Amino acid sequence: MGQRTVAETIREISRRHLEENNGILLGQAVTAVGWVNNTVPNVEGIIELPMTEVAGAGIAVGAAMVGRRPIFVIRFQDFLILNGSPLINYAAKSKELHGRSTPIFVRALASEGIGPVHSGVLHSIFMHFPGFRVCSPMTPGEYEQAWRVFMEHDDPMIVSEHRDSLQNTDEMEDATHEKADITLYTISSPRFAVGRAAEMLHKEGIICNIVHIVWLKPFEVMGRYLEPLSQSKLGLVIDASFEICGASRSIAYELTNNTGYPVKALGLLDKTKCLCPPYQNKVPDTQVIYDTVMNILQ
Repeated sequence: MGQRTVAETIREISRRHLEENNGILLGQAVTAVGWVNNTVPNVEGIIELPMTEVAGAGIAVGAAMVGRRPIFVIRFQDFLILNGSPLINYAAKSKELHGRSTPIFVRALASEGIGPVHSGVLHSIFMHFPGFRVCSPMTPGEYEQAWRVFMEHDDPMIVSEHRDSLQNTDEMEDATHEKADITLYTISSPRFAVGRAAEMLHKEGIICNIVHIVWLKPFEVMGRYLEPLSQSKLGLVIDASFEICGASRSIAYELTNNTGYPVKALGLLDKTKCLCPPYQNKVPDTQVIYDTVMNILQ
């Protein structure tokens, strides 16, 4: 048997937690056809929630308060807004203000091409609030790491999944070169396009470093991020979320602030995310990344 997909990894993590750790899994339509893209195991400990977003989040937060370490599944990441109040106003604050931890593992699934209220990537919003850990794993190993960190700490965690990653079996390694012209930092689903863009740019004589970012908060400014930029002296952070006030600009600022080298940001345009022409606002794909780098270097 070959390496597991991301979906299989999530399902196995969930099974272990429910069967061995007295955990629970909550969400809407988690046992419906497809079992949330085949990521939910058919075991005891699953709670189907009604279509009342704030109530569901409140139930999950309550379960975390009594030590169940719930997995809370939000099928469409746009619904983080509707579920946000109990998470932001209690789960993220309770440890600091009341000395009471609320460890909840929030699986927020993003998509591409399901319309203006089902295709969002909103992890940047939750980076803003103290108390959350925020990550965006796209490989089986990264997801296992995210789970280990969750179990080793007692903070609420926002896990920004993307359906484009669920059938992925490959790990993603950084690629650095001594004479790179630019360092490309990638977050979420654009990570699957950046390699192809780098190949296109190489044909034009442009050499790119590629650095993958999984942990958005806390974002630890370390040598793995700084050394490629110190060599290329120019960087670009690419994300699937909105660029304005988003993760891409925040991390670009951190990188520039720690090196003095200019780092640009690339994300969604400042308009409604919709896949219907002529109102498209797509995640940066291979061609967009290629064009952006060409414009920066020119």
